[in-house]
Amino acid sequence: MKTFRWILVLLLACMVGGNALAFEMKAGVAKGKITTTDPLVMVNGNKVEGVAEDIFARVLVLDDGTVPFVIITYDLNCLDVATAILRKRVQDELGIPIDRLILLATHNHNAPIQIVPGNFEYGRWLADTMFDLIKEAQADLVGPVKVEFGFGDGYFVTSRGNSPTDHEVQVLKVSHDDKPLALLFNHGTHPAQASAKKIDAGHPGYAMDYIEEAIPGVQAMYCDASGGNQFVIRAPGSQEAAIKARQEGPEALDRLLSENARKLGKELADVTLGIANGALEDVTGPIKSVKKNLDLPLADPISLEEAQKMATRVPEGTGFVPYPNRYRETNWVRMLEYWYENDIPFPKSLSELVCTDDTYFIHKSDKKMLKKYDYSLHDDLPGEYEEVIAATIGPMVFVAMQGEVCAPIGMRIKDAFRRDRPIFCTAYMGEHNLYIPTRELVRLKAYQARVIQIQYASPVEWAPEVEDEMVNGVIGMVEELLGDGESE
Repeated sequence: MKTFRWILVLLLACMVGGNALAFEMKAGVAKGKITTTDPLVMVNGNKVEGVAEDIFARVLVLDDGTVPFVIITYDLNCLDVATAILRKRVQDELGIPIDRLILLATHNHNAPIQIVPGNFEYGRWLADTMFDLIKEAQADLVGPVKVEFGFGDGYFVTSRGNSPTDHEVQVLKVSHDDKPLALLFNHGTHPAQASAKKIDAGHPGYAMDYIEEAIPGVQAMYCDASGGNQFVIRAPGSQEAAIKARQEGPEALDRLLSENARKLGKELADVTLGIANGALEDVTGPIKSVKKNLDLPLADPISLEEAQKMATRVPEGTGFVPYPNRYRETNWVRMLEYWYENDIPFPKSLSELVCTDDTYFIHKSDKKMLKKYDYSLHDDLPGEYEEVIAATIGPMVFVAMQGEVCAPIGMRIKDAFRRDRPIFCTAYMGEHNLYIPTRELVRLKAYQARVIQIQYASPVEWAPEVEDEMVNGVIGMVEELLGDGESE
């Protein structure tokens, strides 16, 4: 009987080994310039006045023999208007579902912002350009490839809002014939920009340049992690130097900004290269993925009397105004009045709202406003929150969250799994960079907690439970995904 059991074990081992040997991962990459010289409004509120550094979109396709898993990074703050267009084309023409299309921003502030109606045409062009890059990467698949994961620390960021700082830099390395093909890396922080009014990719852009110089033939791809409340550390005397440079003129300021961005980019590149050249964990294996919208909680509204007092600070007849209008941050007050006047039910959670391309939250029952903003609402794929894509690549968990997720949320998600398996966790996915704050940021009424109103015209604030609901929602998605894999 014991002999029979050993024979059975050996047979099973051979079968597993045979399956492992039969599995083959392929990969393809593509890179395209997305720079524009048109005088479009940038994320920082200025209009484009030239180019200090080109910006790019980069594609990595991982093909495990089933449905391609596509990762796109782009030197933008968010994809916004292009998201629904690109998703629909990729679904309809390439047969790739939304949960296999990972759209990741670098969080760049010196690029056109896609929430301004005058920039929508650029957004539509972005969708077509990225679609062509996906096809290019698919047409150039090579294999077999090895996918490896590693992590380290970049101690040049700091946090706000009574929060711990997430210094972690994560790296996903894809190699073919023992040569790196792609290096996807992340770090949770707002970027240091290299110019005041010109297009540039910030310090992550320089980091990618340094990496590609150090490893010929590799495509470096940066995506921001959960960095909503994190910023690069300023060097001693940098504030005084900036004041002096501003007094000297725009050229002096840009020189200073560029020097600082290059320095930080080199630091980030050095950490990333150190991780990539060190001991990595092989995570090559089949890919599974799922997409869900997490229903995050909202607070009760303030009274109509309070709203009317606040409304007196704004000129009568202002209406709803887009970014970068100076009264944009008071749109929520007028939205609150409108909801009271029209007996629109105040939402308890985000699932009751839809977001326009110019970032107005509209109640799904509000036919009047939905009709008014029909030009910026996608009928097939409306802008909703909170989108999360969870995937497994071999033993590794891959999480992509929508919006500017604050660092403690990403840290809690990573900590829930990192003892048992590698986890690559990132944010700034898809459209609409709404901050997802922590409980403490909500308590402090910090900027990250107020953006839902001052940028998105929501008539109500976040409920304090938003952090826990976000963390538990993502963990639940991953556990469900892992459980499905074990049941098979």
